This record gives sequence, C-alpha cells and structure tokens, in this order.
Amino acid sequence: MTLGVLLIGLAAISWGTTGSVMTVVGGYAVSPLLVGTARLWIAAVLLVLAALLSGAPRGAPASHGPRGADVWRALAAGACMAGYQAAYFTAVTLAGIAVVALVAICSAPLIIAALAPLTLGEVPGTRVRGALALGVPGTALLVAVPGGGGDLSARFFAGGALALAAGLAYALYVLLTKAALARTTPLPLTAFTFGAGALLLAPALLWTDAPLAQLARGWPWLLYLGAVATAGAYALYAVGLRLVPASVAGIVTLAEPLTATLLGVLIFGERLGPGGVVGGVLLLAALGLVLYPARLSAPGRT
Repeated sequence: MTLGVLLIGLAAISWGTTGSVMTVVGGYAVSPLLVGTARLWIAAVLLVLAALLSGAPRGAPASHGPRGADVWRALAAGACMAGYQAAYFTAVTLAGIAVVALVAICSAPLIIAALAPLTLGEVPGTRVRGALALGVPGTALLVAVPGGGGDLSARFFAGGALALAAGLAYALYVLLTKAALARTTPLPLTAFTFGAGALLLAPALLWTDAPLAQLARGWPWLLYLGAVATAGAYALYAVGLRLVPASVAGIVTLAEPLTATLLGVLIFGERLGPGGVVGGVLLLAALGLVLYPARLSAPGRT
C-alpha cells in the first residue's frame, strides 16, 4: 500500500500548488470558472493523447478502457469532476477561497469514509478513523482565516453550499473511479473520465466574458494547471487509488492544503499563526498514521 500512498501524496502536493498559481492568474484578470474549464480541457486532451500513445500490447485486458457498467461509472465520474470544477470555482467568487477550500477539502474525506462501506464494501479500520479524526480538524485549523467570520449574507451561504456540493462531487468521483479501477487500467479510465467531464463543462464558457482574451492573458499558468496539476496529478492519483482503500486516499489528499499553506508562507510571505502550526502538526500526524500500517502492519489492514 506504501506505493499507492506515495503516488496519491505526490498528486496532492501538485494540487497544493494551484492556490499559488491562482494567486498569480488573478493578476491577469482570468475568471475562476474559466480556470476550471481550461484546466479540465487541457488535461483531457493530454490524457487522451497519452492513452492513445501508450504501448500496451494489443488485446491485453489491461490495455482496455472502461467497458460495460464501468462506462457508466466513468461517465458519472466525469460529470462529478465537471460539477466539482463548476461548483468550486463559482463558490470561490461568492465566499472566498479560504472558506471554500475549508468546506470542500474537509468534507470530501468524511463523505468518502461514510459512503465507502456502502458503495465499495470498505470498512475503515481504527488507524484510518484515527487519521480522519486528526486530519480533518487539522485541515480546518490550517485553512481557516484567523479572526475571520461575520459575513452572514445570502451570497456567503450560497458559496458555502456550493463548496459543500464540490466536496460531495469530488467524493463521488473518488468512489466511482475506485469501483471502475477494479477492471480498468488507470490511464484509459482517467482519459475517458476527463474527456467526458471536459465536454460536460464546455457550456460554462457561455457564461464567461471574452474567454479567448482571458486565455491569451493567462495561458502559461493555465497550461501548467492543466498539464501538471490536473493531467499528471490525476493520472498518478488513479494509479495510487487502485492500490489503497478510498478512505485512505481521502486522508492522504489532505497533503494538498498543507502544501498550499507552506507555499503561501515561503513564497507570498503569509503568516502562520499558532492555530495553523497546530493544524499542520495534526495533518502530519494523520499522514504518519496512514503511512505507519502501510510499512509495518500486516497486508490488508488499514
């Protein structure tokens, strides 16, 4: 299980760079919804090309993309990914990135852990439950705005609701992908899923002002988000997800806010208060708790 945890950790670290990139992209007046749409399309194109060019032997079962019921799972996962992008980036415009990240990132692993026994037959063990108990509040402390609050407007609550919807969409993406990975190899499945998601999200461009001009202004950063932080990261994530339980994957992805916070402190001079330090320690403890049984416990125990 250690390899799966490490691959998902690398994906999460890559996702953790998106906040810093979004800070830069914001200076080019590129709308968050366009960012979500562009990164999905760039990732879909690259993943499809990689799947077509992969050298799997012809006729080998591992070379096939989703078939049968897994086609519908992949389509549903693509719809969830499109919904996640639309809900998350719209929520950012309503409630701000800190609140949205807090709600979406913290809710996803809890939803995964709650639904995994029903959908995948995975029952989280004691260590996974302990890691959740450490990681979710640790993330809350790390992401929460010190002294923030007081905005009780309808706009704020709408943003919070969309952030929760984003967390649910991401959790469902993980569960659907995990189920399909039992019979489908990661790269074709990820390519199919993101291709479907990109097509479903394309109408969002109709609500974007001058999308071509925005793309021209922010294209280097959008290319990074699509190629590295989406295509590459989700390809690694799918390989790792095949090797670990979904609930463990949900916990390991909490390395994303930890990475984002460290980059904010090191690059943008943000200050990390005592609560943030405690949150970071709790997150590291949660990740250590997940890694510990991967190295030392009997196989299959999580």
